[in-house]
Amino acid sequence: MAASEPGPRMQQASISEFFEKNKHFLGFDSLTRSIITAVKESVDNSLDACEEARISPVIDIEIRKVKGKKDELILLAQDNGPGIPYASIDKAFGRLLFGSRFHTISQTRGQQGIGITGVVMYSQLTTGKHTHIISKVVEEGVAVHVDIGIDTRRNRALKSNHRRDVWLDEHGIDIPHGVRIEAHMRARYQKGGKSVYQYLRMTSIVNPHAAISFRLVNEDGAVIEQASWPAVTEKLPAPVKEILPHPHGVEIGTLQRMLRESKQRRLSSFLQKNFSRVPSARAQQICEIAEISDKASPKRLKGEQVRALQGAFKQVKLMAPPTDCLSPIEDLLIKKGLAKAIDSKFVTTITREPCVSNGNPFQVEVGLLFGTDMPSDSPIEVLRFTNRVPLMYQQGGCLLTKVIESVDWRRYGLEHPGGRGIPKGPVAILIHLASTHVQFTSEAKEAVSENEEVFDEIRRALLEVGRSLKSHKRKSTQRAKAREKFELVNDILPEIAAKASQILGREEPELAPVITKIMKAVFIEDEITWDADEKRTQAEFVLFNYTARPRSYTLLAKWPERDGVEVVDESHEGRREVYGLRKWKLATLESGESVIIRFAITGLEKDEWTEAEMFFRGAGDIIGATRLDEKMLDQMRREEEAGLLQITEPEFEEAIEAFTGVAERAQETDEVEAPEELNEDDEDAVRQTTLEDGWGGGE
Repeated sequence: MAASEPGPRMQQASISEFFEKNKHFLGFDSLTRSIITAVKESVDNSLDACEEARISPVIDIEIRKVKGKKDELILLAQDNGPGIPYASIDKAFGRLLFGSRFHTISQTRGQQGIGITGVVMYSQLTTGKHTHIISKVVEEGVAVHVDIGIDTRRNRALKSNHRRDVWLDEHGIDIPHGVRIEAHMRARYQKGGKSVYQYLRMTSIVNPHAAISFRLVNEDGAVIEQASWPAVTEKLPAPVKEILPHPHGVEIGTLQRMLRESKQRRLSSFLQKNFSRVPSARAQQICEIAEISDKASPKRLKGEQVRALQGAFKQVKLMAPPTDCLSPIEDLLIKKGLAKAIDSKFVTTITREPCVSNGNPFQVEVGLLFGTDMPSDSPIEVLRFTNRVPLMYQQGGCLLTKVIESVDWRRYGLEHPGGRGIPKGPVAILIHLASTHVQFTSEAKEAVSENEEVFDEIRRALLEVGRSLKSHKRKSTQRAKAREKFELVNDILPEIAAKASQILGREEPELAPVITKIMKAVFIEDEITWDADEKRTQAEFVLFNYTARPRSYTLLAKWPERDGVEVVDESHEGRREVYGLRKWKLATLESGESVIIRFAITGLEKDEWTEAEMFFRGAGDIIGATRLDEKMLDQMRREEEAGLLQITEPEFEEAIEAFTGVAERAQETDEVEAPEELNEDDEDAVRQTTLEDGWGGGE
């Protein structure tokens, strides 16, 4: 090109124009995915608005097919949130990359300021129609009705047909507050695992405080599919607090920008006031390692000094950032959320303690549900979530899935050919990752990228719920066998005795000794129920001795010990053994006898404690309970007395696993016809053998 020739024509594209031509970045890359993405953005906005205003969300989603137009749908989404004032409607719906959370560091569903505005843009792009908005705030007597479009070149809202009018529900009652959107778009509704129905179902599981309803309406106005998931708790998620960035997670470009924009005159002040957990002494140490004066102006640092400063961050030991920027779902609400969406025989959950990765706080929650109406020969259902938002696509490339595949589920009673891939069985596994900065594989936020710390935390939680499933299945199998045998013996023997006595002309013999010889086992039954009148949990344990000799036991049960929770009305006086473990020393149980332990627990919610994990001391095994490892129990007791053991529920679970691991390994192949007795030498031999096998190692 000659020097006198004009250069190439350069033009700046607005962000709206960019996304208009690259709508796949926003999740609108196919007709079937477009409607799911639109519903997702609407629901996320509604949940965020309600939670910020401390309102229990009620969300209604309706999808209408358009008569005479193939692959065109109308999305109607309505909530009971605080509403949006008229002056803010154009910013909320008509400007991309405009939001209140973009620069905040806390757990949020969305941060980019794209969400619902992307729906407005996609509607306009594919049908040429603007999105109709109705918004009502409490302070105003009537609602705002307005059509919103986007000027993509200037990234500005286009408003039309504005009016003020009443907003009535289907019964003619004035709606006090909320937002309703109506968007026409090119999209296709489909059923199955990747559908609007499935997205809303998954959303209801991790948002148990929300009431969500759904309708699919055909061209003639008839409802052809509908569902509703009511709220199962009035407890709203705890409000999260914004935190400052942590030095261990800041990148060089971000650090340069922060230094340029600094309002502090001295570097030491900059470090203390712009980062989390950097006290004066640590700021001084960072400056010394970087060989920069603590009085240096942040704005005047050169490139090599900025790199030295970032390098110094990694050499200084700093406290982890605060974790009140996270809002986990919590164990009980995960159970309630799963139970309202899937019928189950058994549910176990674990909420791990918060951790930090690259200066970003995160927390892992896992739930495992053993279902009643789920196929046993199909892969388990995997439910993936980040910050209470379902992940619907790219399951195979997601870190959350890869952690599940890393566990050998054969050890926990599931079919898992070769120990690879997704296991099979009537099970659903929920993984929720709460974080201030979720690392996704793409802009569409469909899969979590690789992260060693997150991987390890999820794996620990999966192993824990796997052990609970294994314990439940083993106990259920043992009890079922014992119960079947007991019922069979009790049905047949009396008839045989009656016939024999009639033939021989003798009195019917005492059957208890005979039943005892046949059963040759001690087993325990437990029943935990909710007393709706007293608002408390009732527990009953029944121990049967069907062996030929007297037995003496101490029974122990794991229970949800914490402040405000109390054991009352015990039929046998119990005592605290160690955190979360209560014991009852029983009188000698003669052959053929049984004993019942009853008590109640106050301070729990319904369904918070539904199944007991039982342990025992004494000679001879108990079907349905696990023998304690006394050495590990003594170690726990010493640590607790010394104040070294700051017990939390997850830590207690790990300790329980540790000191019951030996007994579980020993009982894995137990049949109902257990040995009459295990003497001390036998017990030591079993314990020594399992120790040599490496119990407690690996998984």
